Amino acid sequence: MPHKHNAARRHHIGKLKFKVTNWAEYEAGLRRRGSLTLWVTPEALVGWAAPRRKTRGGQPLYSDLAIESTLMLGMVFGLRLRQSEGLLSSVLALMGLDLPVPDHTTLSRRARTWVPTVEQRAAPNAPLHVLVDSTGLKVYGAGQWLEEKHGAKSRRGWRKLHLAVDADSGEIIAHSLTEKETSDASQLEPLLDQIDDEIGQFTADGAYDGYPTYNAVLRHSTGARVVIPPRSNAVERPNAQASCQRDDHIASMQIDGRLKWQASTGYGKRALVETAMGRYKGVIGPRLRARSFRAQQTEAAIGVAILNRMLTCGRPKSVRCQASTGAAK
Repeated sequence: MPHKHNAARRHHIGKLKFKVTNWAEYEAGLRRRGSLTLWVTPEALVGWAAPRRKTRGGQPLYSDLAIESTLMLGMVFGLRLRQSEGLLSSVLALMGLDLPVPDHTTLSRRARTWVPTVEQRAAPNAPLHVLVDSTGLKVYGAGQWLEEKHGAKSRRGWRKLHLAVDADSGEIIAHSLTEKETSDASQLEPLLDQIDDEIGQFTADGAYDGYPTYNAVLRHSTGARVVIPPRSNAVERPNAQASCQRDDHIASMQIDGRLKWQASTGYGKRALVETAMGRYKGVIGPRLRARSFRAQQTEAAIGVAILNRMLTCGRPKSVRCQASTGAAK
């Protein structure tokens, strides 16, 4: 978080310590994340084959469920498409299930047309506190190495992953993958369209600053509180059609300063969305393996679904340790 207290002397300040209060439960959840135990429900057995189409064209052999299951299993264990095909074939054989497994060419082709299934979330007890930010994901390849060593220009670059996170549960409730030139603020409405629940507070960094952002959030939830740090040269616009919340933030910073504004508004909660982005890169990976943009969007959607399922297995509950008041001996 920028503009920290005592920035010039922070190396003398001890690091805060936290203690996990549900360590046994969290440790068991971490073990479950690596479990290869699979449950195949009767509904999954019935829906494994694609329904027969009534229009002209070829008949698909596998349903979206079969494609999603194979892609998800391979991504969890960091496998390529051929290895994912082999892993699922061996698992189904051990389970005694006579189900066809999509081959790697089918997986590659269907990943460009796969439509993600929307999982039903439990209704929250209170309005959501939504945190929004974006991060970059490299495109699979050696483009940067070629450019640095040989001076060769490469078309390979990176994509931008936009995430909306529930501050209370840590779950990723909305996402989108775009080109690297896409601005953060332009993806706000696509993210809000994926959120059906009421928003109590919306927190984002200065890249989302502007009256259009306030208008979009308030159109979604009329009583939402928007916490976005205005630019350093921002001025109040009393006659603007947007909410006066931005003007209140500007006035508060001019009176009390940015540091007190951050403490009073709870802006520090935004660090949780950065934690979610770090969790994505640490578990799923910092780069995309798919080559086509549509398949990359599918890969990101499956990665988000995997992280949410891992989060349901176990999440640490940490509390801040009390500092010792005794004098050092």
